[in-house]
Amino acid sequence: MKKFIIKPKIYFNEGSMEFLKEINGACAFIVSDAVMGKLGYLQKTIDYLSETGIKSAVFTEVRPDPDVKVIAEGMKRYLENHADTIVALGGGSVIDAAKGILYSLWQFKKAAGEEFKKPLFIAIPSTSGTGSEVTNFSVITAEGEKVCIVDEWMAPDIAILDATCIQHVPQPVVADTGIDALVHAIEAYVSTEATDCTDALAEKAVQLIFENLRTLYSDVSDCRARERIQNASCIAGMAFTNANLGINHSLAHALGGTFHISHGRSNALFMNAVIEYNANLNSNSGRYVAEKYAKLAVALQLPARTYREGTMNFMQAVKELKRSLGIPNSIRELGIDKSKFKNEIGNMAELAIHDRCTSTNPRQPTREELIAIFEKLF
Repeated sequence: MKKFIIKPKIYFNEGSMEFLKEINGACAFIVSDAVMGKLGYLQKTIDYLSETGIKSAVFTEVRPDPDVKVIAEGMKRYLENHADTIVALGGGSVIDAAKGILYSLWQFKKAAGEEFKKPLFIAIPSTSGTGSEVTNFSVITAEGEKVCIVDEWMAPDIAILDATCIQHVPQPVVADTGIDALVHAIEAYVSTEATDCTDALAEKAVQLIFENLRTLYSDVSDCRARERIQNASCIAGMAFTNANLGINHSLAHALGGTFHISHGRSNALFMNAVIEYNANLNSNSGRYVAEKYAKLAVALQLPARTYREGTMNFMQAVKELKRSLGIPNSIRELGIDKSKFKNEIGNMAELAIHDRCTSTNPRQPTREELIAIFEKLF
């Protein structure tokens, strides 16, 4: 038996932040960061909420890769303000932090035998990559390791995709987050939990990203490209929150957590190696997966007379896209010391094997195979 869930209501395109003027409540707890304050979006959010009589309490201590200390401080501040609404305004780290705060409060109250009424949860992404505004995933750093929490309870109630919020994103972030969204779509497409519903979403996300990401990278002021990539990120999020992901993310979580590499950049590094591993073109046992990669080639109007040709052309298209976005081809290019990397390979492979994303990868890896991928990418 399969299931498919899309929980959040989604408001999108420029001007959609004005929906905040329509909600009811007494106090909103806004989780954000310093960047959104400097750009004026934090004040805009406060102003919209105040028009309906909602006061705001602001928590802007979120940093990239939020850790348990941030979650604990956020819990404390939330409880101090008795908020009935929580607004996550920012990138994936901000939305993950808001989810972590809510989830931890829920678990804390449940352990104490107390009721915790979940507030209205609104997510407003400021980057186009994580899809966190529509997913039940949250990645939190604990003791230097990235821990992936998955629970339907964490999914936002409302997602607002206002393209004006991403018009100041730096070029490298456009590249990293765009590729992150692409990995979400590809991994959901070949996941062991993929369905016709998730396949339809994943295919559309792949098409939108290939058609618009280069344009957005070249000119972030292009409104249409911003909207299309933001929509693609959200659509890919819907796909993977239902189908889960695979070892591309498991490897990226391990590398990023160990060497403090951004999540999108980490994901980008592993893409071709993971596609090659999953397709397993030298063995007929992987034909089903290779056929799915070939279908993505067809969706991009690439030659795919056979599953092998389709897979190879899709891999080449991914490689060319990454090159056009200035993404490095190896881990070495990130400035990581070779000896330190070798010392951590075994531990990173262990982390990846036990990552929540590995269980739905179409080909189940051994520890040695993951080590080989790490070594190949260095």
